[in-house]
Amino acid sequence: MKTKRIALEAEFGAETRFEVQPVDAFRAIHENEFERLKARLLASRQREAGLKWENPLRDAANEAAAIAWTTTVPLLAFPVLFEEKAAVAVLQSRRQARILKKSRELLAA
Repeated sequence: MKTKRIALEAEFGAETRFEVQPVDAFRAIHENEFERLKARLLASRQREAGLKWENPLRDAANEAAAIAWTTTVPLLAFPVLFEEKAAVAVLQSRRQARILKKSRELLAA
C-alpha cells in the first residue's frame, strides 16, 4: 500500500459559450412539404394494398423518411426509397403469414 500522497491542483480553461440559432425557415417549409408528400404516398400505397398492410407500410415510410433526410435532396429521394422499403415490407409480411400458416398446420397435425 502506498502512503505517499500527491497533491493535484485543478486548472480550468476559459468558459465556452454556444450560440443557439433559430430554425431555418427554408428547412421548415421543406419539412411541411416532405410530410405532405409522405402522407400522400403512404395513403396511395395503403389504398392499393388494403388495411392488412397498414402497419408494415407505415414502418416502411418512416424508415424511408429517416434515410431520405440524410440526403441533400430528401424530397427527391423519398419516393424511390419508400417504394423500395414498401415492397420489402409487403414481401416480409407475406412471408411471415406463410410461416405462421405453415406452423399452425404442423402443430395441428
